[in-house]
Amino acid sequence: MAKIKSNRTSTRKDIIVAKAAKLFREKGYSATSMRDLAEHVGVEAASLYNHISSKAEILQDICFRVATKFVLFIEEIDASNRSALDKIEAILRFHIRQMIENYEEVYVSDREWKHLTDPYLSNMQSQRRAYRQRMGSIIEEGMRRGEIKPIDASTAVLIMLHAVSGIESWHRSKRKIEGDKLEDNMVKILVGGLKQS
Repeated sequence: MAKIKSNRTSTRKDIIVAKAAKLFREKGYSATSMRDLAEHVGVEAASLYNHISSKAEILQDICFRVATKFVLFIEEIDASNRSALDKIEAILRFHIRQMIENYEEVYVSDREWKHLTDPYLSNMQSQRRAYRQRMGSIIEEGMRRGEIKPIDASTAVLIMLHAVSGIESWHRSKRKIEGDKLEDNMVKILVGGLKQS
């Protein structure tokens, strides 16, 4: 029977979670079984239970690991002395880089979180709402300072987050531009559209 090989940077659980994220993205959380995951990892299904208790635990791990990363970043940026426009650009660039470099986990966290069960589901809904509100308040701050044109902040946040979510199609494209160019183009369009002329 094969064993899950860990290394210096990843535990066995990390490896299982990474493989699960790939499967959840490809097949969807609901359609992925523990047997599918065991096969993908290359072990017997029973071996997985030495490292995780359930498929639900993996989804929780993915969703809250990603959410924590984003919350810590926005808190750090919001507490800085940057202009509101610079804060929005930094947050947007962070979102784009995460979607490019940690695609599987970010995609699953963004699309499959609805399969969480309470109390995790309610917690995730609250975190997502609070995150969007915090982005919106930075935009409103920029409007008050005259840096950002008068717009509906919640609509701007929605457009930006949906645009980043759309990077999924970039991953599937056979003729795609480099990640850095994608990032710069998105920032020019999305942040440039906020600037007070």
